[in-house]
Parts: sequence; structure tokens; C-alpha cells
Amino acid sequence: MKEPMNYTMLCDFYELTMGNGYFQSGYREQICYFDVFYRSVPDDGGFAIAVGLEQVIQYIESLRFDAEDMDYLRQKQCFDESFLAYLHTFRFSGDIWAVPEGTPIFPGEPFLTVRAPAIEAQLIETFVLLTLNHQSLIATKANRIVRAAEGRPISEFGSRRAQGADGAVLGARASYIAGCAGTACTLADQLHGAPAGGTMAHAWVQMFPDEYTAFETYCKLYPNNATLLVDTYNVLNSGVPNAIRAFQTVLQPQGIQSCAIRLDSGDLAYLSRKARAMLDQAGLTECKIVASNSLDEYIIRDLLLQGAAIDSFGVGERLITSKSEPVFGGVYKLAAVEDKNGVITPKIKVSENASKITNPHFKKVYRIFSNGTGKAIADLITLHDEVIDPTQPLHLFDPDATWKRKTVTNYTARSLLAPIFKDGRRVYTSPSIKEMRAYCGQQIALLWDEVKRFENPHTYYVDLSQALWDVKQGLLKANG
Repeated sequence: MKEPMNYTMLCDFYELTMGNGYFQSGYREQICYFDVFYRSVPDDGGFAIAVGLEQVIQYIESLRFDAEDMDYLRQKQCFDESFLAYLHTFRFSGDIWAVPEGTPIFPGEPFLTVRAPAIEAQLIETFVLLTLNHQSLIATKANRIVRAAEGRPISEFGSRRAQGADGAVLGARASYIAGCAGTACTLADQLHGAPAGGTMAHAWVQMFPDEYTAFETYCKLYPNNATLLVDTYNVLNSGVPNAIRAFQTVLQPQGIQSCAIRLDSGDLAYLSRKARAMLDQAGLTECKIVASNSLDEYIIRDLLLQGAAIDSFGVGERLITSKSEPVFGGVYKLAAVEDKNGVITPKIKVSENASKITNPHFKKVYRIFSNGTGKAIADLITLHDEVIDPTQPLHLFDPDATWKRKTVTNYTARSLLAPIFKDGRRVYTSPSIKEMRAYCGQQIALLWDEVKRFENPHTYYVDLSQALWDVKQGLLKANG
């Protein structure tokens, strides 16, 4: 794998000016706790999917200011020379905890926590957020599309409509972790192992003197991967008949039954049904039908409701840009500070907008599973040193009605946040991308179908422990 780019200077300028201020004001060694969390699920869905941790890890391990960076900062004429000297030998020395990539996450709960000296914790904010926000957004959208296809493979086709090179490559990575079968992006395969594949463009068909010759040539070149694009001219009058002829002439004499056609325009439900009948009548019952053309989860769902005979889908711009909701609102907020004796003091941000009031303190997140069904029934955010006793019932507030409580018994509690860095050293072994993908599918299967609805999903319980609730209320009163 290629060496990761050094993105140290990919930060908001105020992170550097605050760092300079911390340095000169005696806060250089002040230990801080910052949480990454989000406030609302994209597309009004029931959950999101955390992706992007591996790029955060690579970024942290590559953090350094080189001579060119020093020259640039010195030219800004607003940084103390002692601070610049500090930056020249800068390395991250803190701790990070995070949920594994592919974990379903819910609003308000930290899915990454940083404990580090103030300058270090502040400096990494922008890159951590842009990475987690982008890949979590694309993974969340991709998984909606995957679920809409009801087991039919989804291929990510969006590179040419992505917002920049990283948007294409890392978007393809995120979509694969979230359940897509593969991608058209070759670099995403080379760098990250998201399987790349493809068929042909209309230009291939147009390049030859006629459609049949184009199909015949392709089948001869790629007999074990022959997917023919049949809508360059006329799908039913020429495209499908010429594909059938090429399959029968080139593939069947070799004993090859596996083949496919692709529809990229027109009424996909109608054309796929007609094409299916023509293929079956020709004895090509194993030939698959692939569909593309500005698809998303709602169009795919409607096509299947209309009886479309489609075996797999290629989804481009509406996936790779998350067109319906292109922003994942992850934020990075101070939750606590720690003195030299290890005493942690909780911090809170108060707002007239209740959704922007933060949850203070160094925290843990537990996922609660019913022992009877194995399904996830709630998440509980606790103080860092709290331990859940599964022999005792849990009393959880209904997130839609704070006066109503849910009592949980016969359950298992699993801590979600894993240690990633300790004292600046990586302590986490990342799984392979295929393992992340499998894990993501397994974890989503543990959610109730009601939480996975596209419209009006059930609001999943995310509650604070009584001890954390008391801390929060005490801070609200003190700052009221």
C-alpha cells in the first residue's frame, strides 16, 4: 500500500491560533477529553454507520510539521517562535477510543473520544471530523441502498460524479464496508481492497461497425466476464437479440453459462421483464440482468415492487454524493479536562437549542442486547468508570417521551468504544476490509426491522445512566 499523505496542515487556522494561545497561556499540558458524535440521522433514517477510523489512524501516525510548514506559519507573523519550535517536533501523545468501523451508531452518543493535551486534541479536530463525517455519510447511504435491493448485489459506480478524488476512493471504500458488492473505482481496490469490476460503455458498442460485432468481440475477449450493455440503440429490437446471438455463438460452445446484460436507460421494470422472457426463451436462464441509471433506495424499492426482473444494480451519483442528504453532522466537543493528579472535571456546552446541549464528562457507551432475542434494544451512555451489572434491571427513558421509562431485564451489555491509541502509540489492530464488511452486516442484523425502516423508523433508545444524568443536571443548574 502507498504511504499515506501527510495531512497535518489540513486543519482550520483557528486550531493553530488556539494552539499558540494555549501554549503561551500555560495550557500546553492541559489534558482534555473531546467527543465525536452526531445529532440527527441522514435521510431521517433510524441509524448511521461509523466508517473512516483507519484513515484517522493513518493521519495520527503521520502527523508532523516539516520545514515548509514552518516557513509558511512563520510568514503569517502571528505565532510565537517557541510555539513554532514546539510544532517542529510535534507528535501526537494522547489516547483515542472509537467504535470499530461498520458499527451502527445513534444520535448523541460518542463514537470516537480523544484524550490528549489541549494543543494536540484541538489540532486534529478538522481532519478527524471530515474523515468520519464523509465516510459515515456514504456508508449510511450505501447501506440504505443495499437493504432496498433485498439481497441483490449493489455495485458502486459513482467515481466520475464524486466530489474529488478522495470522495471517489474513500466513498467506494465506505460503500463496500456498508454492504456494496464492489466498485467501479480501480484505485479503491488497489489501495483499500474494495473489489473493482466493470462492463463496457456505450462507446464500445459505437466503436464497432455494428452492435453484434461489438458484443461478439467482447465475449471473445472476456468469456468469463461477459456483461453486455444492450441499450445503445434499441433494447428489445436489437440489443437483447444481438446479446443472445453473441452468447450462443461465442460462450455456449465453450460450455460457459454465466453471462449478463446491462440496462442503463428507459423503463427498467418493463424492459427487464421483457428481456428476461427473451433470454429464458433462448435457453439463457442463467444470464443475469444488471440495471443502472440514477438509482437510489427508493427507485430500487419501486422497481422491485413493480416486478422488475433485475438481478443486481449499479448505483452512482446518488450514492457517492449521498445526494438526498449530502452532510453528516458530526461534531467535536470538549467534554472534560483532567488535572495533574488525574482528577477529571466535566465540561458542558449549554444552548437555548436543547439538541445542542452536550453530554459532559469522560464516558463509555454500552449496547444493550436482549438475551431472549439477541437483538439490540438500547444504548446506554455512562461515566467512564461505571460498570453495568446485568443481574440488575435497567431503567431507560423513552427518547420520544422523557416521562416514560423502559425497564430492561435479562440482557447483555457490550461496551462499544475500543482503545485505538495509548500514549500516542497505536494499540488497535485493524481488521481487513472484508472483515469490516462482514462485521457491519452482522451488527445491522442485530437491529430490529422497525429501526431499519426508511420512513418513520422506530426511535432507538439512547439514554444516560443515572450518574451521568445527575452530573449533567448539576452543570446545567450551575450554568443556568
